[in-house]
Amino acid sequence: MKVRRILALVLSAALAVTALTACTSAKDEASQKSADKQTTTLSYDTVKIGVIHIGNPADGSGYTYAHDQGIVGMQKELGLKDDQIVRKNNVSDSDPAATETAIRECIEEGCNIIFGTSWGYMDKMESLAEEYPDVYFCHGTGYKNNGKNLNNYFGRIYQARYLTGIVAGMKTESNLIGYVSAMGSENSECTGGIDAFAMGVYSVNPDAKVYVKVTNSWYSPTEETNAAKALLSEGCDVIAQHCDTPNPQLEAESAGKWGVGYNTDMSKDAPKATLTSTLWNWSAYYTYQVKQIVDGNWKCENYYGGMADGLVDIAPLNMDICTEDMQKAVDEAKAKIEDGSFNVFDGVIETNDGKTVGEEGKTLDDATITGGINWYFKNVEVK
Repeated sequence: MKVRRILALVLSAALAVTALTACTSAKDEASQKSADKQTTTLSYDTVKIGVIHIGNPADGSGYTYAHDQGIVGMQKELGLKDDQIVRKNNVSDSDPAATETAIRECIEEGCNIIFGTSWGYMDKMESLAEEYPDVYFCHGTGYKNNGKNLNNYFGRIYQARYLTGIVAGMKTESNLIGYVSAMGSENSECTGGIDAFAMGVYSVNPDAKVYVKVTNSWYSPTEETNAAKALLSEGCDVIAQHCDTPNPQLEAESAGKWGVGYNTDMSKDAPKATLTSTLWNWSAYYTYQVKQIVDGNWKCENYYGGMADGLVDIAPLNMDICTEDMQKAVDEAKAKIEDGSFNVFDGVIETNDGKTVGEEGKTLDDATITGGINWYFKNVEVK
């Protein structure tokens, strides 16, 4: 009887050791697979990149096209193959289910870096980053960062908007300049851009007004058209924009007026109207970020580049409708921005409700510029 009990104990111990060994082996195997996956991820031959677009780059102009040109430039710079880029186009950033589906499809297709290019993708990217810790999530225009595998990226587009404001202020004859904006004063990205543009206008033409019409949509061709028409009917003879399509420029051209485009050089769309355009060179960021990840230098830092980094600029002035004086004024202001002697939001700034922001001898910090500009400069009027 004792022999049987001893034998049973021995067998039980042996089984426990076997189970423990199997469990340990399984963990080791899983760890090794994870390590192997990470190793293969950090290679220019095997990395796979997903891009979530709000529109279709085939449209050839506007926000999505500018981002996609950045992806194209990054791919060329790093020597990636076509099958290493996965695009999900026309994904509404106001549809969480569509956003999640697009991201999961990228992951299922083997993507280890995912760029979400529009504001509304942010929350889904945040939750899926927790679910997929081995995938790098980079969100454009937002503000969230989980300190692990989710960061955000944007840039000092207000620097370029200030320069285009100089052009608009020197061109207007009616001293009424229209601005089609995707969002209102609750959104610092749009509001800061309007203010920088209006400050550029004021620097060369203190008598000019900037009329703003809000579409309440990041992408709405119909609303962008209607807003431009409304501003033209108010007497505006220059139409600027923070919206995706070239429709405001087309409306300006149709009315025999002028405009300032956005995202890409819209003189190709409305050559008789577009004075210049506020430009993004997204390849500067996409190349930098992919290199950081593949080379093992990921620090989950937010990216906020500017003119000095080559991320933002303005299109060459359309000299058929611009002047040498405009070019000189732009060149002088641009040089000061690039050398850091002028930062746009410097000193005490007067708002359109009679208040002031900022301090003498100081400039607004990045946190305020990206999330705390909910006021309009003194020459701005919302229509």
